[in-house]
Amino acid sequence: MDKTRLSIVLMLFCAGIAVLSIVVMLFRTGITAHGQSTNHDYVTTDDGTKLFVKKSGTGPICIFIHGGPGAWSKSFEGLVGDNLEKNLSMVYYDQRGCGRSQKAAEGDYSLTRMVKDIDLIREHYGATKVYLMAHSFGGILALNYALSHPDRVEGLILVNSTLSMRYSIEGQINYINHLLQTNYAAPDSTSASLISTFMKAKKALTQKGLAYKMLSDNKINVDRVEEIDTQNPSDYDFAKHVFTINDYWRDYTPMTQEVRLPVLIITGEKDHSIGKNHFSLFHFTNGNVRKINGGHILYYEKNKEFVTSILGFIDGN
Repeated sequence: MDKTRLSIVLMLFCAGIAVLSIVVMLFRTGITAHGQSTNHDYVTTDDGTKLFVKKSGTGPICIFIHGGPGAWSKSFEGLVGDNLEKNLSMVYYDQRGCGRSQKAAEGDYSLTRMVKDIDLIREHYGATKVYLMAHSFGGILALNYALSHPDRVEGLILVNSTLSMRYSIEGQINYINHLLQTNYAAPDSTSASLISTFMKAKKALTQKGLAYKMLSDNKINVDRVEEIDTQNPSDYDFAKHVFTINDYWRDYTPMTQEVRLPVLIITGEKDHSIGKNHFSLFHFTNGNVRKINGGHILYYEKNKEFVTSILGFIDGN
């Protein structure tokens, strides 16, 4: 099923499913640094997986958690990083099996393992607390980290983030039906059936030359993001496994009420990848919603409003 699974991943990625200097404290963190660099570094986790990391900027440390699932951090860094780095020490990393990072050395892509990677990166940079900024699918990882380690998070920033893959994929199918005047529907409630239906709908959308609309109404903006993303050297190993792991299919929106941390939710009024009303299912006790008139790549196409919202949130804490 490898070829089929990879095909699914690439289609989801193109549609934007959910569609994100080194301080060495190695002996106590379980991470080993490789090739110290002013530009980027590689760290090896305690299960032997080498991860790409990069730290740039000045200010509180903020770890960016990319989406996909199976994407990388480079397009976000390249299109918005400079503006955030004036006030934040941005840490960009590629998740295991993604981008410039290695495949999981022991084949472990569990949610628990992905959360542990984030904590090891925090320790690697010697930070007691960090901000977490997640895009798209990265929201699931960020929320679970915040639930597991609330004492290690200064604040949570969810950018066009899904907390339910099923909700977002169903929403994408519905939007495609709206655009094409079709009636694609999964025959049953299984994840395999849902993805199969999505593939058929997405293929029809692509044939009409409208696939870009899942990310933005502006094709030029989508082309700019994808220009960077085509450089991704990964074989998408995480993406090949993620859809078979039950934890990633859970609906995490009810768990938002357990989070007491400051939370900024940035949502696009035309985000048809996540669902323009998905945020209404979030129930953070200390959450603030910032609606921006745009799609799934607000960080690029509405950069000024995006950056202003984030810096205002940081200053308020």
